[in-house]
Amino acid sequence: MEITEPTPGAPCLVELGTSDVDAAKVYYRQVFGWRAETDPRPEAGGHTMLYLDDAPVAALAPLYMSGQPTAWTVSFATRDADALAAAVTEAGGQQLMGPMDVFDLGRFAVLSDPEGAMFSIWQARSFAGAGVLNAPGSLGWVELATRDAEAAKAFYTRIFGWTVGTHADYPQWGLDGADFGGLTALDEFYPDDVRAHWLPYFAVADVDATAARAAESGGMLLVPPTDVPAGPRIAVIRDPQGGSFGIHRVGTEG
Repeated sequence: MEITEPTPGAPCLVELGTSDVDAAKVYYRQVFGWRAETDPRPEAGGHTMLYLDDAPVAALAPLYMSGQPTAWTVSFATRDADALAAAVTEAGGQQLMGPMDVFDLGRFAVLSDPEGAMFSIWQARSFAGAGVLNAPGSLGWVELATRDAEAAKAFYTRIFGWTVGTHADYPQWGLDGADFGGLTALDEFYPDDVRAHWLPYFAVADVDATAARAAESGGMLLVPPTDVPAGPRIAVIRDPQGGSFGIHRVGTEG
């Protein structure tokens, strides 16, 4: 990721909606060394911030909708959550949770693109987002898996103004050419029930050691440590509650 601080239009935080917040705290501490702090206010609903040293890097929250699976959600920064949410619906997406204030921290909304890939947006007030990006133990890349790449390019470039570059035949999202994510096709090799989704990748110093630690802590390796041709070394992992995420060797993305 060539963007290293929260920037309008770029990823600013990721949040895991999970069926077991306490178990997730333990698991991600074992994998990444993250420290968890749960907001004690009843109206916060158990929302938990995850820290790498003193820097916020991610968040956890209980599931808030019936039938909602455990999953990571990527949040993109915006200067105006209401205007961007309206633009999403005009472009064929949906508002799953309309813009709302989160104390004095900021304003957010949960949205989906026309194929159903869910993401959120964050209009910062007192909380900007992740305190560190693209360093070991923090968010380093985001990837959209979709069955209609051209429609996805049209949608996201329209609502966020992203650039679309290409590296070794791999489409990459960026802001003014500063890349922060990519796009992969859900082709015939994927089961029909795999829906369009965003997948966060966390930067790590050692993919093999982190993947081994993730598996030993109760996770499942969906993609074991692998060298991507002309790309980084990666792995994709499912946590014990079913939330999937990727890891990549820091400094080799894009």
